[in-house]
Amino acid sequence: MLLIQGLGGGTGLTGTLYERGETSPRFRGAPDEQAPYVWVCDEFYEVESGGSVTTIDGRQIHVAFESPMPRGFETKDQAVAAAKEHLKTQFARVGVPSAEVTFEVERAEL
Repeated sequence: MLLIQGLGGGTGLTGTLYERGETSPRFRGAPDEQAPYVWVCDEFYEVESGGSVTTIDGRQIHVAFESPMPRGFETKDQAVAAAKEHLKTQFARVGVPSAEVTFEVERAEL
């Protein structure tokens, strides 16, 4: 299992990449259990009020979270590339340019 973290605007978002042979989460909307690589990460967006308050680029904003969007992939390279694109998209939704997002990939200990 890999933890892939996007960092930008003074905060981070981490998702999980389940690798071949690992048991990925099972819930409504989860990809077919036959997918060798499964990416799971929150999705969020800025709202006027409510949600959770967080600081991004020195300003406090309200964010609301959507259900995790699991996605299955045939190769590790496809999964990692999609994970990074997903993280860039989440940051863009709260005003952080994709060029400012960096990544850390870490193997999780089970």
